[in-house]
Amino acid sequence: MIDYHLHLWPHSDSSVWFRLDQIAEYCEVAATRGVSELALTEHAHRFRDVRSTVGDFWTRLAHEPTSAAMADYFDFHARNSLEEYVTLAQAAKDAGLPVKIGLEVDYYPGQMDEVSALLAQFPFDVLIGSVHWLGTWQFDDIDNPVQMAEWTTRDVDASWRLYATALEELAASKSVDVLAHPDLIKVAGFRPGAPEEYWTMMADAAARADISVECSSAGWKKPVGEQYPALGFLDRLVERGVTFTTASDAHAQHRVGEGASDLADFLEVRGVHHLASYSQRQRHMVALRA
Repeated sequence: MIDYHLHLWPHSDSSVWFRLDQIAEYCEVAATRGVSELALTEHAHRFRDVRSTVGDFWTRLAHEPTSAAMADYFDFHARNSLEEYVTLAQAAKDAGLPVKIGLEVDYYPGQMDEVSALLAQFPFDVLIGSVHWLGTWQFDDIDNPVQMAEWTTRDVDASWRLYATALEELAASKSVDVLAHPDLIKVAGFRPGAPEEYWTMMADAAARADISVECSSAGWKKPVGEQYPALGFLDRLVERGVTFTTASDAHAQHRVGEGASDLADFLEVRGVHHLASYSQRQRHMVALRA
């Protein structure tokens, strides 16, 4: 098994990364859960380099009620050096730990070429892509009352369509190798009456782009109480021959590799026996259960 979604920023009040020995401990915990390969994929929005590349886009959207909350979010998070992070990940790899150098790349409409040019300067093995906001609305920030209040004023179907369209555009940009938690829009528990239309949009987008999709246990810890992707969405991806990675989206050591066996069961029963592994952004397939 592989876990292609691990974060290394341990404390909400700190810009200090985990140490090499702590990454080694991550790997030890993963091994007890049958995970033999980890991708370190910190959020791109935590880096000053990325913010300076895309600019303060929320200022162009000052009319949105969530604009100020987005500004506060970036002021808090975008404090780290991309070079320092990659140096740590490279050190872990050089030490023989079973890790890949990765990044979780946010979607910036119309700016993915600029983001890709920045990231091309670093030796990434894998880039996973995610949509965490629509405009300045962080629909998955379940601890932020300003952001969550939007769910009470927005049409759920329209929100899902905006999300699916953004994921389509992210896949088509060819800027990432894997789509992370592909139906994240459901995280707070708001679902359209018929999600099948949006599942089909996103599955078709992944197939057209020949991009892998993450099967993640993280949703079990969220209000939605469901893995990503939903089983009906997963079936559509399998039907289209999309390749998969597996992930726990771990923000803490005890979560790494969580649910790996259950994810393998979901995939195996659908005839999926291999996972996508990446080195220097080139995909090769490995056994689902190593």
